[in-house]
Amino acid sequence: MNQSYNVTPIGFVRSCFKEKFAIPRQPQLAPAARGALELVAPFDQGDAVQGLEQVSHVWLLFLFHQALEERPRLKVRPPRLGGNQSMGVFATRATHRPNGIGQSVVKLEKVEAGRLWLSGIDLLDGTPVLDIKPYVPYADIIDAASNSMAAAAPELITVSWDDGALQQARAHSLRLNEPLVELIEQCLAQDPRPAYQVPVPERRYGAQFWDLDVRWHYPLPGEIRVLEVVCAAN
Repeated sequence: MNQSYNVTPIGFVRSCFKEKFAIPRQPQLAPAARGALELVAPFDQGDAVQGLEQVSHVWLLFLFHQALEERPRLKVRPPRLGGNQSMGVFATRATHRPNGIGQSVVKLEKVEAGRLWLSGIDLLDGTPVLDIKPYVPYADIIDAASNSMAAAAPELITVSWDDGALQQARAHSLRLNEPLVELIEQCLAQDPRPAYQVPVPERRYGAQFWDLDVRWHYPLPGEIRVLEVVCAAN
């Protein structure tokens, strides 16, 4: 039976991540990654979130709105495997989904009518959210669960700073009232560079966090050095 269904976002994410590069590949890997879910009518009323103040974490079902494709993929190349090994799409959490649907468990910092304040997010700014479900520890934690492809969190690499870049980050952290130094370190320590790409010391990389451009390079294997934290060009 071939049926189609229409879904409508219940809200949109305001996120510290303004571009896909350097977003953690899973939620909770960067606790300093913060944002808010802005609910839209009729869910922007207090009745819709009543009781969520009793919950520490929520599941968000959302759309990979910048990765939607007309033709579904049967196989993908997960970044976790270096991007050079293909697997069935349903064995991965790749962004190329048949219906563009993703899920993330995020920490609920504060509940307001029409707005949820979140941390530990891995969501791009502007992400449409389709549903919210409370995290239920006794049901959602499965002690015997296994996944040999992703048995452990990715290994972290060392993040160091040029003195000027650290001063810049601290100043912008005060302006934004955000844990910016921690955010940058937590995201870069996971090495956002594609696994198949060999870094060269003279090459600079960059990503936008909040309204800032962060630039870094790889001076030594297994090390990132932050070079600059400046306001992003409009």
